[in-house]
Amino acid sequence: MQIQWYPGHMHKASKELQQILPSVDLIIEVLDARIPFSSQNPMLASIRGNKPCIKILNKDDLADESRTQQWQDHLEQQNGIKTLAVNMSHPERIKQLTHLCHKMVVGKKSSDRPLNAVIMGIPNVGKSTLINILAGRAIAKTGNEPAVTKGQQRIALKEHNILLFDTPGMLWGNIENINSGYRLAATGAIKDTAMDIDDVGFFTAEYLLQEYPQQIMDRYQLIYRPTSELELLEALGKKRGCLRSGGIVDLVKASKILLTELRAGILGRITLEMPRMMEQELKETAILTEQKEQKKVARKARRKKNRR
Repeated sequence: MQIQWYPGHMHKASKELQQILPSVDLIIEVLDARIPFSSQNPMLASIRGNKPCIKILNKDDLADESRTQQWQDHLEQQNGIKTLAVNMSHPERIKQLTHLCHKMVVGKKSSDRPLNAVIMGIPNVGKSTLINILAGRAIAKTGNEPAVTKGQQRIALKEHNILLFDTPGMLWGNIENINSGYRLAATGAIKDTAMDIDDVGFFTAEYLLQEYPQQIMDRYQLIYRPTSELELLEALGKKRGCLRSGGIVDLVKASKILLTELRAGILGRITLEMPRMMEQELKETAILTEQKEQKKVARKARRKKNRR
């Protein structure tokens, strides 16, 4: 699915991030615990260098607990990366972040200045709420809609001797893995107006049937397990009265219900991707990218031949 939503301030923010990175001691990337891979900014791996990085798996109360631990183990295999799983219901866990920051930059900065850290994350991942908890007051704007923060701001956490560079929520212009696009849409990282709701609903329904069938059956009081994503959405739609004339299920309305309840955690604790799954998808994406490049080269060759 191609996401048609990349506001100008996101492009500006990505350029500003590259400019300030040399002056910071540490990077904090806030991830969605339900999609730890798809919510990572791919640009960061190429520009981080050897700077220490803390990856916060936020909203872990919405994610599958055992799978969150698997993701933490996987991410911490990378050099200079530590993880912290948190949620807004337990602010005391969030406050562990400041101690971890200082622990990771011991000996890498002078003691007479604050620790400079940049905090980044995709839209609607909870970054601003996390900052407000660390600061102990409302500094960063928060909201249920993605892309609330529009510009960069500096926040002094004087009690912890940390200067925090807050960046707007950032997506990237080209999401190569099509499944990552669906997962970002399913979890609310982009506005619903930027996608076909029923398309995302079908993708989500298929995954939930494979990985969390009992939770889905319990929630929608289904006697039999649906055999396809279409059958699930139709069963859901009939249960919730999403019907058009003639008794036809409105799949857009049914999809909205499914996605709304997924995002709110009503379906239970669900993780939408796993490390092994992503390794396979990356291989498939690399093959598709290579095929596209070969077609592009072939088209150029044909155009060049036709000009002769």
